[in-house]
Amino acid sequence: MNMTFTKDTPVYQHSAAHAREHEELPLYRESYRANIACKEAIENAIHANYANNCLDVQAVLAAVSEDFSMDRIKYVLANTIQQKVWDGRISGDNKAWAQSVSIADNKDAWGSDRNCYFVVDQAHTGLVDLFATHFRKELAKEPQARKPSVLEKLQKPLTEAAAVPGKPKAQEL
Repeated sequence: MNMTFTKDTPVYQHSAAHAREHEELPLYRESYRANIACKEAIENAIHANYANNCLDVQAVLAAVSEDFSMDRIKYVLANTIQQKVWDGRISGDNKAWAQSVSIADNKDAWGSDRNCYFVVDQAHTGLVDLFATHFRKELAKEPQARKPSVLEKLQKPLTEAAAVPGKPKAQEL
C-alpha cells in the first residue's frame, strides 16, 4: 500500500479551518488521507472476511490494525456511526459509544461536511455494526494510561524523597 502516512500518524482532531488558522494544514491533510485510507481498509477487510453469512471480526480487526492505529480505527468507526445515527441496523450501544468520541465538525466553504469522505459506506451497515461491537470489546481490553486520582495520592504515604525540604529526615534526628 503506497501511503504518505504511517501507523503512528496522529489523528488530527480539529477542522481544516482550525488547521489553517494554526498553520497545521500538512498535519491535517496527512491525518485526513489516513482516515480515508482506513475507511477503505475497513471496507476491504469486511468484504474479504465475510463468507457464508458470517463475518470474521477478528480477521477484520487484524487486517485493519496492520496499517492503522486503534485511535484511527476508533475515529473512523465513530464518525461512520455518527453519520448514520438514523440507521436502525446500528445498535444503541454502538451509537452511544460513537457519541462519546469527539469528532471535529469539519464543514467546507459551502457548508458540506468533509467527514462524509471517511464514512464506511461500501460495506453493509449491519456488518459494520458487528465490527464496531467487536472493536469496542477489544478497545476495552487495552490497558489505559490512567492517572492516579487525587484520593489515591492523598492516601499514599509520603516517601522520604518527597519529604518537605528543610525538615530533617527521621535518620537525621
